[in-house]
Amino acid sequence: MKNSIYMTELLQNSQDNQPENSKAATLARVQLEEGWKAALADALTSESMTALRQFLVEQKKQDLTIYPPNHLIFNAFNTTPLNQVKVVILGQDPYHGARQANGLSFSVQRSIPIPPSLRNILHELSTDTGIKPAGHGDLTNWAQQGVLLLNSVMTVVEGQPTSHQGRGWEEFTDQVIDVVNDHTEHTVFILWGAYAQKKGKRIDSERHLVLTAAHPSPLAANRGGFFGSRPFSKANQYLVQYGKQPIDWQLG
Repeated sequence: MKNSIYMTELLQNSQDNQPENSKAATLARVQLEEGWKAALADALTSESMTALRQFLVEQKKQDLTIYPPNHLIFNAFNTTPLNQVKVVILGQDPYHGARQANGLSFSVQRSIPIPPSLRNILHELSTDTGIKPAGHGDLTNWAQQGVLLLNSVMTVVEGQPTSHQGRGWEEFTDQVIDVVNDHTEHTVFILWGAYAQKKGKRIDSERHLVLTAAHPSPLAANRGGFFGSRPFSKANQYLVQYGKQPIDWQLG
């Protein structure tokens, strides 16, 4: 599948603001993994999403640099098809530094220095599983194995953290969580920090495993509650318990 998506198409064709004729016509333009596309049809054609698309078009008209790059905004969905989701790691919003964000929560492009939160995640991974930290922070290998690396807010302006909060992404990713909750069985949700845990209240903990801990940012993690939480081994134990292939957490 090409990694271009409907949101990208609208950003790149900001002069084409003709209204969609129907829900079907809108969905016909969506280049998204078919399982996600079908399950998120209502969310993709909602008034909230229409307003969000227009907001992003206006941001581009102001020559603002938005991360992740257009073709990576929905990277998490195209890398992890719905029918392959086994684990969800929920982040808040993308990194806002140049060339950092790659559309996967907590992940950065391979050539970019590892940010502090991700460095703590990889430290916990090493302590938990014995896997030595990789020399990079690209988590694509996890995503390809069924780890949905989802940011609650999926875009940000360069140098302006949280700049796209409250613009509609939260409603969309609520629907994503609902879809995973309803359409998968025995999925592991890893929720770090109060923000993720509040959003995770939508999850049925009797059908899925919900793992919570402090946020891996240095300020939160060093207060306690993150290091030693062992999310990676707990996730794999649960997956094996229900006959699923465990995640190879090695980044390579």
